[in-house]
Amino acid sequence: MSTAQEIRVLVVEDDPVAADAHALYVSRVPGFRVAGVVHCGAAALRQLERSAIDLLLLDLYLPDGHGLRLMRSLRAAGHTADVIAVTSARDLAVVREGVSLGVVQYVLKPFTFSVLRDRLLRYAEFRASAGEASGQDEVDQALAALRAPRPAELPKGLARATLSAVTNSLRAAEDGISAAAMAEAVGISRITARRYLEHLVEAGRAARTPQYGQVGRPELVYRWLNGR
Repeated sequence: MSTAQEIRVLVVEDDPVAADAHALYVSRVPGFRVAGVVHCGAAALRQLERSAIDLLLLDLYLPDGHGLRLMRSLRAAGHTADVIAVTSARDLAVVREGVSLGVVQYVLKPFTFSVLRDRLLRYAEFRASAGEASGQDEVDQALAALRAPRPAELPKGLARATLSAVTNSLRAAEDGISAAAMAEAVGISRITARRYLEHLVEAGRAARTPQYGQVGRPELVYRWLNGR
């Protein structure tokens, strides 16, 4: 049963499979309720006219226009719902424009349930802030609730600079890349390259598939997951 305190969320995502996954994630976070799932900007506008929505979980690439254009339409129509952008876009100019239009959080695809849960709970904490602040410290504390935590520590033996190099090479390899090829591209050993690639697989950012050759054991090929 819903309660007056629940935060009503509209999922706006053009990919039906991703939309269902996002809705499932939202429904698993206490204090949040999925008020609807739509697949384009026009449907989102119609939903907002029919029902009260507190928060949009918004994909920025929609079949009938960019998500920021939808946000401009929402603000022009007087809709004040907050927005968490769920997107593969990494253009910081887009991020800045989104913030000016009311994007309170960005979640980059692909992501895990724990990542979205953290953003939702932080938003709920921010939303729960009420009353008059006694001073700068309380204002800073309210705004800090929206900030993402510091990056998690990497497993022992992994370096952030090397992980960045492996990630960039993996994203550039459209047909995938083996640990041996990655080792040559980055300038590390094959065993080390495989450790970094396996870390990306465990983090949900890459996938591995066996590639069968003429003889011997199949070689694992790693591919970056674009999230679309």
